[in-house]
Amino acid sequence: MSSVLGLRCRECDRQFPAEALHVCDFCFGPLEVSYDYDAIAAVTSRASIEAGPRTMWRYHSLLPVGNETPVSLGAGFTPLVRAERLGAELGLKDLWLKDDTANPTGSFKDRVVSVALTKARQLGFKVAACASTGNLANSVAAHAARAGMASVVLIPSNLEKAKVMMTTVYGGQVIAVDGNYDDVNRLCAELTSERPSWAFVNVNVRSYYAEGSKTLAFEIAEQLGWQVPDHVVVPIASGSQLTKIAKGFSELATVGLVDGDGSLRISGAQAQGCSPVATAFNKNIDAIAPVKPDTIAKSLAIGNPADGYYALAAIKNSGGGCGSVTDGEIIDAIKLLARTEGIFAETAGGVTVATLAQLAQRGVIDLNEKTVAIISGHGLKTVEALTGHVDPNHTIPATLDAFDAAVGFDDPLFN
Repeated sequence: MSSVLGLRCRECDRQFPAEALHVCDFCFGPLEVSYDYDAIAAVTSRASIEAGPRTMWRYHSLLPVGNETPVSLGAGFTPLVRAERLGAELGLKDLWLKDDTANPTGSFKDRVVSVALTKARQLGFKVAACASTGNLANSVAAHAARAGMASVVLIPSNLEKAKVMMTTVYGGQVIAVDGNYDDVNRLCAELTSERPSWAFVNVNVRSYYAEGSKTLAFEIAEQLGWQVPDHVVVPIASGSQLTKIAKGFSELATVGLVDGDGSLRISGAQAQGCSPVATAFNKNIDAIAPVKPDTIAKSLAIGNPADGYYALAAIKNSGGGCGSVTDGEIIDAIKLLARTEGIFAETAGGVTVATLAQLAQRGVIDLNEKTVAIISGHGLKTVEALTGHVDPNHTIPATLDAFDAAVGFDDPLFN
């Protein structure tokens, strides 16, 4: 039986049925799923979760799909890595990385899409669609292929080539739009009313789609031995991931799987070229002013974030912080993460690590806190960003003399 009570407006608290709705028709506030937590607690335990599949669907009872068979490529239960070498560089004594580069299409978007298309199929939709900065397009096309659904994804025309190729290979319709993500998203909002039989995962089924990000919190707590960390650092695009991670930890406490989450602090990470939430935080205001994105971190380049206000509130209410970093700092952070921990992250991961360093230096993160940073996507998606920054150390003829001249045994590498 489903534990979903329906949808609830985050602004006026009005209740709606669990249908393909995402905006309150009274105050135009966003809708989110509400649950019967007593019912969830009655059927969910640490033991029942640990006996489940080693995917995000081990938390099936905490997701808004009832007994529906998941549309799944095996996303979730990605590594939680103790980052001792990176921590030592940043002065953080208990640093962990949630490595979502290991998901099937290389990003955390596999979590939200798996939930969205499972719900879409339950609601009778046959076509999966989205507006995307790349990672979501990859995931929608792949999951639609697995589910036997048609897919139509709309992307900005200047996306990284790897992300475009990763989307088109799955056989769906890929439409490049002249403009940035906010232009694409506006077009999708119009299409939603024109194509009511299509499931736009981040529009008309967004209320369910967003719930997939909670599984990051569920996994982190379980992988830490059912403990809530002291601090989590999350990249911000629309702001949904951050708000749902906060919700996920809260739900674990509500159903008795962890001992409270009142001390958890959550911080946000943005690129300076698209930092409307960080700007509002640093000015100590609640209004999120839209910006025109100008950054190499294209997966975070949402100038008018739909959940920006709620992400900002979650940061402030938890006592966290919000940083913004330059493109140069992003590149340096990608290289630092790869050099210290062997994890190759896309530009969004560079934003997270660079912000982590910034927050540690500013004292926002206590050096002894158990801190988890979200690494949300694989670096092979954004290799263009590294052009000119990573090249061979030497180019030599195929002779031993040439090798010894380039890399002699007096080189520090061998000592």
